[in-house]
Amino acid sequence: MKTRDLVDLAARNLREALFRNSLTTVGIGVGVASLVAILSLGVGLQDLANDRLAKSGLFDAVIVTPRAEFPGFGRGAAANPADAAPPKPLDDQAREAIEKLANVVEVYPEIRFPTEIHYDGKPYPTMVAGVPQSALEGGSFDGMKGSFFSGPGASETILQIDLARQLSDQPDSLIGKDLVLRYAERTPLPAGTGADASAGGFSIVPHEQKLRVIGIVETEPSAGIGTFGRGRLLIPLQLAEKLQATQTNDLRDLLRDTPEKHTYENLTARLKNAADVPAAEEEIKKMGFSAFSLLDATRSLGQVFAVFDMLLGIFGSLALVVASLGIVNTLVMAILERRREIGVLKALGASDRDVQRLFFAEAMAMGFLGGLVGVAIGWLISRVINLGTGIYLTRRQLPTINVAAVHWWMVLAAIGLSVVVSLAAGIYPASRAAKLNPVEALRYE
Repeated sequence: MKTRDLVDLAARNLREALFRNSLTTVGIGVGVASLVAILSLGVGLQDLANDRLAKSGLFDAVIVTPRAEFPGFGRGAAANPADAAPPKPLDDQAREAIEKLANVVEVYPEIRFPTEIHYDGKPYPTMVAGVPQSALEGGSFDGMKGSFFSGPGASETILQIDLARQLSDQPDSLIGKDLVLRYAERTPLPAGTGADASAGGFSIVPHEQKLRVIGIVETEPSAGIGTFGRGRLLIPLQLAEKLQATQTNDLRDLLRDTPEKHTYENLTARLKNAADVPAAEEEIKKMGFSAFSLLDATRSLGQVFAVFDMLLGIFGSLALVVASLGIVNTLVMAILERRREIGVLKALGASDRDVQRLFFAEAMAMGFLGGLVGVAIGWLISRVINLGTGIYLTRRQLPTINVAAVHWWMVLAAIGLSVVVSLAAGIYPASRAAKLNPVEALRYE
């Protein structure tokens, strides 16, 4: 039997029992729709997590710290006792050297210090954090009220919402207002001051800085290792460095032979992309510092999402398996109704294989059409989920996100799986039809 004749005959048979075949196709479509809808949630959440992590700068960042004083102790401990040389200071000279490495976009320190702010004649203790200008690209300030810093050294501040609520019952009214930042400034002392003429050092004096509130952020942005998190009052990083506020590592510098030399507790080196991170880590380690990134730790995240998607796919496929039983039922009923037709085909020379191909063609047609219908319904469900999520978040004054996503590979996979399951469901009816005795089939009324 020619392929064209086979297709025409299968199409005619499907049209003759249109209502029953349509119900079977819709059943397959519902199964495919449930699969696509469930997978769209898993894939959408994975895309959301990957996008947030990528924008956070954690994947393309290397955290640089001094090596430990003694091998085997501390985060930056040397791997071998032979490497137990005096640690190199992580100072401005080291910062400049790291900035000159290939593919390094910027190098900045983590600046956080306790302070006291004065607003409306009242003091409020809080924590200040310096924010690099590049943080605007990371998405941490998406949906914030107000605006970002006008410049890297502007005397401006962005408040975390909890601090803003402490300052005023109407946090939005703080935008455009001024407040005073009181902090402990580190002032270097010239050599020869004090009892030891050879010693320098630094003094700690109170200082004030006037700041203009330009924005309020709902959540604490980028509270990751080596980033600008854990601060309730955010200021430009360049301004934070200019203030020379006393930090915890200053006490460590005070105990060393050169207390007047300022060092950093850690530095964050941002690369052009995540692929440049391993090479940069090796170069920084050769310079005598410890370097680590979150890239290695987050590689297992892909495995977790893969298992998660697999489990969602298994549960979503159950509806498709149930729908395949409808195909078996439809084709078995077709055999009973068309026994005489099958006998005529065999009497005219159709082989058992031709009969099998005919029923497989009908099963494949129902599976393909059901897959198309299911993908369309699944896509609509994902859109409804995103719309409902957006409405829910908007009512709570939160930025909207897409929690469901339908990718092109999901469309192809869903249609392909629908066809495969339909063909598998057609094996029994096709085999049963092929085994019919043509003489007995012609006698059937």
